[in-house]
Amino acid sequence: MKVAIYTLGCKMNQYETQAMEQLLRGRGHQVVDFSAEADAYVVNTCSVTAVSDQKSRQVLHRVRRQHPEAVLAVCGCYPQTHADDVRKLDVDLIAGTGDRAGFLDLLEQAAEEKRRIEVMDQSFERRTFEVLPAGGLETRTRAMLKVEDGCVNFCAYCIIPYARGPVRSAPLETAAAQAAQLKADGYREIVLTGIEISSWGRDLKTGQTLIDLMEAVCAAAPGVRVRLGSLEPRTITEDFCRRAAALPGLCPQFHLSLQSGCDATLKRMNRKYDTARFAQSVVLLNQYFVHPAVTTDLITGFPEETEEEFGQTLDFIQSCRFAQMHIFPYSIRPGTPAAKMAQVPKAIKEERARRAAAAAGDMHRAYLKECVGQIYPVLFEQPKGGIFSGHAPNYMEVLAEGEGLHNVVKNVRITGTDGEKLLGEIMEDNILT
Repeated sequence: MKVAIYTLGCKMNQYETQAMEQLLRGRGHQVVDFSAEADAYVVNTCSVTAVSDQKSRQVLHRVRRQHPEAVLAVCGCYPQTHADDVRKLDVDLIAGTGDRAGFLDLLEQAAEEKRRIEVMDQSFERRTFEVLPAGGLETRTRAMLKVEDGCVNFCAYCIIPYARGPVRSAPLETAAAQAAQLKADGYREIVLTGIEISSWGRDLKTGQTLIDLMEAVCAAAPGVRVRLGSLEPRTITEDFCRRAAALPGLCPQFHLSLQSGCDATLKRMNRKYDTARFAQSVVLLNQYFVHPAVTTDLITGFPEETEEEFGQTLDFIQSCRFAQMHIFPYSIRPGTPAAKMAQVPKAIKEERARRAAAAAGDMHRAYLKECVGQIYPVLFEQPKGGIFSGHAPNYMEVLAEGEGLHNVVKNVRITGTDGEKLLGEIMEDNILT
């Protein structure tokens, strides 16, 4: 049958969608674009905010209206956390965040038997890591490798631990074998992803941590870049940096989740570090890596945040000199402790987000200027406006003139910046294969 999948949310959802697409093709089905006519439509949902829930419902309503005879299936965090809401929708198959291969069995069953099916487990009872095929489309240069699932941090604003359950780690040997296969498949970069990859190994009881996994993956795929997903700031220790700096394939981009630069706000968020510990991580990274790109997330207008507290956050982010930031006004997530706290008015949340974004923009432009004159091996991905676009190891986008550069790595001298991206010239006498 023809199957189309729509994905909302994080890189984990994107990874799992790509895995389901591979499994479907292996079963003899045809994966088509979501805008095409299909026998079955799958919506892989997100529930990180109430807005995410609304987007999921909108997609489901639209598909049912446009394709009333097709099988409509929903999976992901939204049904896992709000099953009663999803049951009210005209959906043929309802599943949560577990057992993607089993979900496809049920999709085939729903299409064959023309009946409604629901399967939902208790996420907190999960203890095993589901190994799914890595990689995706042949046209892609970068592959995501899922190495961990679940989270037990229970931040006050987040519902994901309820949707994903406890930490489950991919066995080190399994992750290394998948990395080796991705290299054989022609990928030039591997992104280690998960719900909370800093917790990798906690459930395996081997004493191994994320840095052990990184060493194994780099050894299994020599010559391939390895990039890390979002990290808990306490992951960055002297030992971690010393060992990480010795890995030739590791990209010097480190995304440390901050969320707030005020200790009182961090405490209300139930984050497990303070600004002093976060700052220590930034210092260590700059000691062990040459001009690393330290990036982060920030929530503005968290419940009870005062103007003074936000001012502390502004001062702190500027002291960290982030290369790039993702900034979000706080969004209420029903079912979390933060939803019961005193809320900051929407206009104030958004105004603070604008001020933080202005500071982030200044820091991003400053970081780009510091790259001018440097030479980076750039992984080129796609033509853009008559020139080719790619990414340096620090994940800054680079534009350079050239042809036929897809999935090719070349040394590029950075000649300037347009304020958002780096501009460069390919050094033809120093080509990296």
